[in-house]
Order: sequence, then structure tokens, then C-alpha cells
Amino acid sequence: MSPGDYVKEAYRCILRSDFEEAIVCFEAAIAANPNDPEVRYRCSITYARSGKLEKAAEHARAAVKLDGAKPDYRLHLQHLQAMLHVQVAKRLLEEAVGSMSNPYRPVTLLKEAVKLDPLYGDAYVWLAIAYSRVNDPLAAIAAMKEVILLHPDDEGLKELMKDLQISLQKYVQ
Repeated sequence: MSPGDYVKEAYRCILRSDFEEAIVCFEAAIAANPNDPEVRYRCSITYARSGKLEKAAEHARAAVKLDGAKPDYRLHLQHLQAMLHVQVAKRLLEEAVGSMSNPYRPVTLLKEAVKLDPLYGDAYVWLAIAYSRVNDPLAAIAAMKEVILLHPDDEGLKELMKDLQISLQKYVQ
């Protein structure tokens, strides 16, 4: 099959929600023509939707390397990098309970995630949690305000904000 045939088959697989087979088809198209940035980009999206962020980032980096002028490729790569930072920070926050690890490392990662993708709400929520872990309730509230601006109708975020405000009142007293 030609690279184009593999891509067509990948889209058929996606329409059937068979993302694993779509990845196989995209990988075959890439093997047949490794210098096609659009196929790398599409493959990256499919990997990301399947939760395989490392492989998604690998293909996104290749797409940017092949055609760095296309904004979609760069934005997608930045979003994936932000997701990876959040993933690492979440793991560190989960491990940090009761351990002696650097409590500011998650804050640093999450601030970078927000910088990479200012529209990625999860990064702000986790940044608020990380700030609360290092006893910086004002910064936590500021992060929550940002995510609430992105998602003004999310009642869960508003509840989390109330909890942070209560903890700030206790902290001040």
C-alpha cells in the first residue's frame, strides 16, 4: 500500500473508534514516507487520544522538525509538553505525601505547563494544589481564578476555590 492508502485506512479505523489499529496504519504510512510532517502530526494526535503521551510527543517533535512553520504543529507539541509536565507533577505530588522530596518541583513543572499552554485548565488546577501543598494559599487562589476564567460554569472549580479561601482564612488567623 502507498502512504496515502495507509492514511485513508487510519481514518477508517478512527471512524470505527479503533485507535490502536489507526496507530498501526499511521506508523506504516510513516515507515513508507518518514518525511511527511502532516502524517506525523495526525499520528501524534491519535497517540495522544490513546493516552500515549510520550509517543505522541515524539511524533509531534518530528512534525515540527520537518515543518516548523506550521503553527498547528507547534501548538500541538506545546500542549503535549504541558500534559507531560502535569503528568509528572501529579506523580510527584502523589509521592510527596509523607516523603522528603522537593515540594517546589511540582510548582516549577506546573508553571512551565501553564506557560506552554495557557488554555490547559488541568495545569492551573494542579498548580493550585501544588501551591497549597507548599503553604502558599494566595498563589493557589490566583491559579484557581485563572482556571475559573477559562471554565466559568464549572461548579467543581468554584467549590475548590471556596475550600482554598477557607484555608487562606485559617492560614491568616
